[in-house]
Amino acid sequence: MSEPRRITSEDLALYAMQLLSKEETAEVTAYLQESAEARRELAEIQGDLAIYAHTVDLRTPPAQARERLMKQVAREKKAIPIDRPSAPEARAEAPVTAARTGSVFAEAAARIDESVNEGRLNGRGLDSSDYLAEDEQPKRGVVGKVLPWIGWAAAAGLAVTTWNLHQERDSLRGAMTTQASQLDHVTADAEASRQVLDAMTDSSAMRVTLTTKGATAPLPTGRATYVANKGALIFLASNLEPLQPSKTYELWLIPVGEGQTPIPAGTFRPDAHGNASVIMPPMPKGVEAKAFGVTVEDEGGATTPTLPIVLAGE
Repeated sequence: MSEPRRITSEDLALYAMQLLSKEETAEVTAYLQESAEARRELAEIQGDLAIYAHTVDLRTPPAQARERLMKQVAREKKAIPIDRPSAPEARAEAPVTAARTGSVFAEAAARIDESVNEGRLNGRGLDSSDYLAEDEQPKRGVVGKVLPWIGWAAAAGLAVTTWNLHQERDSLRGAMTTQASQLDHVTADAEASRQVLDAMTDSSAMRVTLTTKGATAPLPTGRATYVANKGALIFLASNLEPLQPSKTYELWLIPVGEGQTPIPAGTFRPDAHGNASVIMPPMPKGVEAKAFGVTVEDEGGATTPTLPIVLAGE
């Protein structure tokens, strides 16, 4: 005994558009009765098709869906021509035929509306049992059967395309956000570099060399470039003695005038070669400097200098 055919999402989509054969429709109907998950998925497909069918123009359906559609059309029963009655007879039966046709259409519309409402309330799709029997349905040509479902197939294709466009839009938005952040960093770095260059080349800058008095070569040396009206300070040191892990060097600005309190200008530790720097520390603008000094402080720095001053210059 062969295993039952596996029902896929594609089968549910074609079932919702009524493009399956009678045998396939029966298989899917039986599967829907057993699987609540399949009924939920079918309800979502029917909802999507209903939405997009009212918002898109007719387009060429996917090749696979078109192939199955054409197979279904080929299986439809062919119309058998009949002899037309004579004109008087046709005129005599016209009211009866019109009344019968009108009642058939009214009954069909009522039963379809009832089936649709029941299908929506129960969360399941419509199957062949929800429609009129074949001998009760008004006859339609091949074109009348095919054209309505082309719109459904196009709507399903547009749903997938729209989802892909949303994904691409979100990815593009994320990439643009990342690039904007990187651009902000580059701009900030460029501005800091410009400030350093301006301070180094400013003709009004005060340039001071700090040394250790009485030391033997190579002497620890510090060079400070300071622009008072901008509060811009650049300090470079070389040949510094290494420090204990709990200690740090601290740079001080001594303002002009008697009794002025030294201003801390940043802490630093030398590298393995004794080199260190303090670049553009936060400083008040407009403070004229009398001298600069460097002390050894506890890690984290101090608010007042601790003697001795290991480097000094004015």
